[in-house]
Amino acid sequence: MATVERVSRKKIRCRKKMTRGERLFAGFAWAFLILCSIVAVYPVLHMIALSFSGDYDFVKSGGLYLIPAEPTIDNYTQVIFRWKNFRSGFLTTIERTVLGTAMALAANALLSYVLSRKKFLFKSQLSLFWLFTMYASAGMIPTIILYKKLGLLQTFWVYVIPGMVSAFHVMVMKTYMEQIPDSLEESAQIEGAGHLKIFWSVVSPICKPVYAAIALFIAVQQWNSWFDALLYNRYNDKLTTLQYEIAKWVASSYATQTGTVEAVHANSPRLVVSAACVLTILPVIIIYPFFQKCFVTGLRIRGVKE
Repeated sequence: MATVERVSRKKIRCRKKMTRGERLFAGFAWAFLILCSIVAVYPVLHMIALSFSGDYDFVKSGGLYLIPAEPTIDNYTQVIFRWKNFRSGFLTTIERTVLGTAMALAANALLSYVLSRKKFLFKSQLSLFWLFTMYASAGMIPTIILYKKLGLLQTFWVYVIPGMVSAFHVMVMKTYMEQIPDSLEESAQIEGAGHLKIFWSVVSPICKPVYAAIALFIAVQQWNSWFDALLYNRYNDKLTTLQYEIAKWVASSYATQTGTVEAVHANSPRLVVSAACVLTILPVIIIYPFFQKCFVTGLRIRGVKE
């Protein structure tokens, strides 16, 4: 009687030998990935080294090094305690990131749920309407005039309300929700649940991966945004964002090296800006690992099979 030998995957891989072309391709691929990693990581490490350096290290090394000879935290103390608008900008950025992400996620999720329902009357028309907004815009001047008429200029809400709904985020969530089996919704309706209950108790738990992915997109966008502060709140120091303050400081430090710039900051402007940039990217680096699993799963948009 013939028997079937069980062969593990590891043995199968060992039996299969790579050809010369495959080995060359694998070596080239690894070398290319390592080179890309170095190119991506080196600027970050160099910026961290600059943030802990003094003027002596900066001048002696010519600006190209990864480990400072005489580490110091003077740049961080200057940023935190002597930079006039750093703390207010930091608090405003945190506030707009938390509040803007929560409100935008709720608005996009509710709209996506409505557009994903097969019995919704104007589903196709509204989907085309939101899709059209991804490719057409009224322009900067009409937008500023509209915000002025709505009373959003020189207010905190100009950071939150205009960006609550994004056509791209709606389409991603809508596609994910459309793959949820109808039997789950029908079962909830038999139990007497309404649409709000179905959305909160049935749809939302299944959509946690895509919620995490979209929330990360929105949070990073809110955290790194600076152009809206330049357009709408540049005359109000209490409402400027951290990224805008850094951009303003970089522009002023390269435009002039005398006057108030050197009077406020004793060290080189580049070293102080490096410390500010490290403080800016630190929260994103800390938070991202917690969202990485859900982020990757959400981007795959995996369907639920009945």
